[in-house]
Order: sequence, then C-alpha cells, then structure tokens
Amino acid sequence: MKIGSISKYPITLFCFFVLISSSLRLSSVFASKTCDFPAIFNFGASSSDTGGFAAAFTPPNYPYGRTYFHMPAGRFSDGRLIIDFIVGSFGLPYLNAYLDSLGTNFTHGANFATASSTIRLPKQIIPNGGFSPFYLDVQIDQLTQFKTRSQMIRAKGGVFANLMPKEEYFSKGLYTFDIGQNDLGAGFFANMSVEEVNASVPDIINKFSANIKNIYNNLGGRSFWIHNTGPIGCLPYIFVNFPSAIKDSVGCAKPYNDVAQNFNLNLKNAVLQLRKDFPSAAFTYVDIYSIKYSLFKEPNKYGFELPLVACCGYGEKYNFTRGAQCGQSVVLNGIKITVGSCDNPSVRVNWDGIHYTEAANKFVFDQISTGAFSDPPIPLKMACQ
Repeated sequence: MKIGSISKYPITLFCFFVLISSSLRLSSVFASKTCDFPAIFNFGASSSDTGGFAAAFTPPNYPYGRTYFHMPAGRFSDGRLIIDFIVGSFGLPYLNAYLDSLGTNFTHGANFATASSTIRLPKQIIPNGGFSPFYLDVQIDQLTQFKTRSQMIRAKGGVFANLMPKEEYFSKGLYTFDIGQNDLGAGFFANMSVEEVNASVPDIINKFSANIKNIYNNLGGRSFWIHNTGPIGCLPYIFVNFPSAIKDSVGCAKPYNDVAQNFNLNLKNAVLQLRKDFPSAAFTYVDIYSIKYSLFKEPNKYGFELPLVACCGYGEKYNFTRGAQCGQSVVLNGIKITVGSCDNPSVRVNWDGIHYTEAANKFVFDQISTGAFSDPPIPLKMACQ
C-alpha cells in the first residue's frame, strides 16, 4: 500500500504541473492579445452620431442629453451612446464629430457618423428628403481627407498639431461601424414591398464591403468592429407609419424584423468573406440585433418597462407622433406645447420612437464588450490582429 501510494504521487504532481503550465500559457496568450487602440474612427448613422448632424443641420433640443450631459450634446438619446461606452472602455475621450468645427480634438480619433445616414446614396436628401447627404461613401472620403490633412497640420506644428492623431494611429486604431438600418427604412418609406427591400440588400452589402476594402487598402485600417442592425420592427416610428404590419408575440412588426435579419445574414457573410480576403486584418461581427430584441422580449428581466413606448414623445399607444417629436415645440388643438420626456428614462428602452435610451445603450455595451455576441467570440479589448 505504501509503495502504491508513493507511485501515484509523481503522476498526480506531473498532471498538476501540466495544468498549471497550460493555464499560464493560455493566460499569456490572452494577455498578449489585449489591444491598446490609440484611436477610434467611427462610421454610421444616428445610433453612433456624437454631433455630426447637429453641426451640419439642426441640433436636437432638450430633453436630448438630459440624463448624462444635462444638455443637448449632439446625440439622439437622453445620454451616452454605445460608441461613447466603447471609447470610454479604452480610456479614450469621447469622439468629436468630424463635421464639428468648434472646440474639436481629434488626437484619439474622429466620428464620421451622422444621423439619417445610409450605406448607399439615398434618392432624397436633406432638405428635400429625410436622409443625410453624408452616406458611407462620403464618410470614407472624409476619412481620406482627414488622414492627409491631419498629417499636414502635425508636420506644420503649432497650436493645432497636438489636436491631430499620429500617422500610425490610422493602422493601429479601431474602425467601428453601425449603419444600414436607414437603407432599409429608405425602402420602406419609398413604398417598396418587403420583398423589394430584401432584394436590395445584396447591393447594400456590396457597397458596405467596398468601403471596408478601401479603408484596408488605402488607409491602413486593420481592426474592424462591425455592428449588425437592430430590430427595426420594434420601434414606435414603424408601428405608427405601418400600423397594419403583422405583430409577433412580443408586439414587434414581424415583416420589418425579418428584413433586418436578412440584412444581418448578408452582412455576416460579407464579413466572413472579408476575413478570407484580408487574413492580416481583424474583422469582428457583432450581433446587436439579439441583444436589443431581448430588451423587448424580456424587459422586466433586465430592469426595464414599456419597451415599445417612447419615453420622449407625444401620442397615444406608443407615445409617438410624426408631427410632434421629442423636443419640438408644436401647436396641438390650438395649444402650444413642447414635447417632453418621461420621468425616469433609466427604466425605459426607447427614447424618442427611433433611438434608444442611455440605459439601453449601456446594457447593449455591457453585453457586446464581453464577446458573447461576437463572431469570432472575443472581447472588445481583444478585437485586433
């Protein structure tokens, strides 16, 4: 018995040391993958616009910004957006909008997103339509100019030199994207059928991929963090404009969510192809749709209520009316009113009928930052090559 006892200990100790050394090696691998992004360059629409639309057109009024900034801050929410939480997680300052000429600091990146932007050139643009002229092609053109001109300013020196990113930041930075929902909306509001909008998706995705390739080939980008589009069929502006749409068990407009899911499938396949085409780059596809839909499906589980009803708005069932939107002063039944918000946005999902509250944005960020909804399933801080 004594001999048997002695003989098994070396094996046990050997296995123990193998496990320890394996754990150390794995820890070392993960530690070495931690990304130190010196800058972030963002592209998109209102879900990640930190002041582009406000600088170019009419800024949103109070109560936009009421929760965090305590004043309108160019964001279409009561507070911070997902992109704000992303940059904050790297210890970087909030991104200034590229279009904002006042008090801007681009040392750690720039935000090219503007509300109402699309991937493809829209048929109608502001002021003769509802979509931004700064569609994705233009945003990438702005990035190209920004890279060239920022380095000219740095080379010249002076007071503005330190407000520009270093040249290597364009290859070491993170490129984030949240765009596409307005392309689907453009089809819906042009009276296209669900089938027709679905048929347009491959071309939309091809345009998106072409811009990613441009950044890789001509601007040096190597790390890409790409959000899919959310459940558009769960938003009050869809309910009000398309009241006859079939609802799912949650109360969302099913045909419109089906189109969003088709878009997302095509986007995911495009990201997979980009990964094959450019193996030296890191492409992370992030499933925003599933996280946002969970807020409509099980709001109470996550501390939310009335997910289908806008917090800031005016109207009946969904607190949303096209002619009386959040922050606007309007005359209704002979009485002038300013459309205000609900008392507690922190327990609400939808802010103004289209966009999400800061609380919902923070919830989404907390989920995506872990990598649990990413392909490949890696945390945000490891999303580099």
